[in-house]
Amino acid sequence: MGLHQAKAFLEKVVSKKQAVPYRRHKKEVAHKAGLQGWYAGKYPVKAAQQTLKILNDLEANAEEKGLDTERMRIIHAAAYKGRTLKRYFPRAFGRSSPNFEKLCHLEFVAEETR
Repeated sequence: MGLHQAKAFLEKVVSKKQAVPYRRHKKEVAHKAGLQGWYAGKYPVKAAQQTLKILNDLEANAEEKGLDTERMRIIHAAAYKGRTLKRYFPRAFGRSSPNFEKLCHLEFVAEETR
């Protein structure tokens, strides 16, 4: 997908005008209109905002290196498991419940096409 096309898609997701198709874990996901070829989808606004920040940084780095951002294509995108922030919530009778937060790392690689 082109860089500007990906940014436009994420901006539509943030404004809840276009849903992201859920292809794998979709058993209890509601149907959304406007998905081509898929029926289940959601609007992951927070994830789309963070991904949009990373794509803006990618575009700024490409401009700094003198690349043409109009011809940039994303050739690789990956999400990796990050740290787990371990916190505990105190409960009654001296017990506690885990309140873990799982983080992830996003990686994008783009190249200038001809």
